[in-house]
Amino acid sequence: MKKILLLCLFIANTTWANWPHEHISQAVFAASVVDRQPQQIITEADDSLGKIYFFTNIRNLVGDRITHRWLYKDNIKAEISFDIKGKRWRVWSSKNIWHTWTGEWTVEVVDQLDNVLLTKTINFEKSTAQMSARNKDE
Repeated sequence: MKKILLLCLFIANTTWANWPHEHISQAVFAASVVDRQPQQIITEADDSLGKIYFFTNIRNLVGDRITHRWLYKDNIKAEISFDIKGKRWRVWSSKNIWHTWTGEWTVEVVDQLDNVLLTKTINFEKSTAQMSARNKDE
């Protein structure tokens, strides 16, 4: 019995250890969200994408409110809040990124007390196709 209990604790700790935060089992940028699942998880983006999604899988925060805070050059570009209504609650927000807004974009996952639970950053660049077209024109 002791071995089973230790094995269960090990599995639970290993699972939580892979989570980006104790209450967030997944936090990713994606090209889209379909059936409450992120599609085409991305780590870099360019202006050919246009819209980018940020997906979080929230655990054990029933009754709380979390916010996705989108930042560009230390300026808040959007804040989207969600009421958490279940033990596992999947939420996502999206941002249309203007082609001139290149560089680092950050999304902070913030709780109702304005504590930052998690921060994720993605680099947004000009597409190589547009850069090639500009170079041909010069």
